[in-house]
Amino acid sequence: MADAASQGFSSAAAVVRIQSDWDQVLRKNEEEAWLSCRSPGKATLYGTLTCRGINSDGIPEITASEGFTVSEITKKSVLVSCPREKASTRFLAPYTSFCRIHQKSITCLDISSGGGLGVSTSADGTMKIWQAANGEIRRCLEGHVYDVNCCRFFPSGLVVLSGGMDARLKIWSAEDGKCAATFQGHKAGILDLAVIDRGRNVVSGSRDGTARLWDCGKSACLGVVANCGAPVNGIAVNDADNTLNLGSPEQPPSEREVGTEGKLLLLAREDKKLQGVGLQSRQPVFLFIGSDAFNCCMFLSGIYFLGGTQDGNIYQLDVRNTRAPVRIIRRSGAPVLSLMPYKDGFIASQGDGTCFIMQQDLDHIVELTGPDCDPVYKVATWEKQIYSCCRDGTVRRYQLSEL
Repeated sequence: MADAASQGFSSAAAVVRIQSDWDQVLRKNEEEAWLSCRSPGKATLYGTLTCRGINSDGIPEITASEGFTVSEITKKSVLVSCPREKASTRFLAPYTSFCRIHQKSITCLDISSGGGLGVSTSADGTMKIWQAANGEIRRCLEGHVYDVNCCRFFPSGLVVLSGGMDARLKIWSAEDGKCAATFQGHKAGILDLAVIDRGRNVVSGSRDGTARLWDCGKSACLGVVANCGAPVNGIAVNDADNTLNLGSPEQPPSEREVGTEGKLLLLAREDKKLQGVGLQSRQPVFLFIGSDAFNCCMFLSGIYFLGGTQDGNIYQLDVRNTRAPVRIIRRSGAPVLSLMPYKDGFIASQGDGTCFIMQQDLDHIVELTGPDCDPVYKVATWEKQIYSCCRDGTVRRYQLSEL
């Protein structure tokens, strides 16, 4: 068991911030948007961007105040640098925002494999399927009692899996909105879901402290993969690196179990632990202790994975040695609410409204702007588009071809 609070180096680099509605403000001549650059242990540097007019292509001419530089300006993005701290961030404003899908905070969303449909859940008690292009509502998925916590499309893009506070998982047709199956067995709310391969089996993590494997064809539980004794806030599944010993199952697996062999299940736990379990073996593989409750987790590859905590840390770990983190990424003290793979890196969203992309080949961070201090609960990607959902009740769509 490894305790991270005591060791492992932290990359708490300088963080550049910008006014959330900068793209709207800087369309008008002489208007200003604020900037800041905060570095651990130093005084925060404050500054402004000023619009000096709009060129013939409709792109603003922008200047930065002392201590900052601005470049690579488009209608929706700017690259801001703070030379003192060697910090650069590209800010990307939403291409479009959908405010009418839900009435309240949007807690989860996903985009279908073909990019045509979105599904989302909200604190208004609804789960809806909508057109990803324009936010037009296609179906309301009704049947859960209480709030729906999580939703995702199966790889086909035609079927949706959801989990609710009613401790049930449900499978829905995205075409007619009908509930095709309900899975019962958890004793408390479902907090996260994962689909195995093409979706004959799925995994759920629950507030009851267990992760369960399900057979979709028979709506039956194939087993408790892990019993943690603390809520399982987030889960992720991936093919394990072949050097990793996943252990052997105590009983031969059911023939209804499909695609579990050689897979590692990650569990982000409320009791500050990030656990790896052999999906088929049900055997623990590693247990890492972080600084606070783990809210979410994801795989970067067969070797590297990430866990995000309630106090703002993103731990990168190596499955072959989880005693100390490879690195700790920290942008703010706000809860890390979601982690999503993107190209060779990841997208993280936090409780202070920030949402950022880190990639290995980029020397700067890409920050997705728009929310004004409202938590961004989840992101979903399709090709060069990123969708986010926020407590302010808005789904935002970002166009990465803008970069």
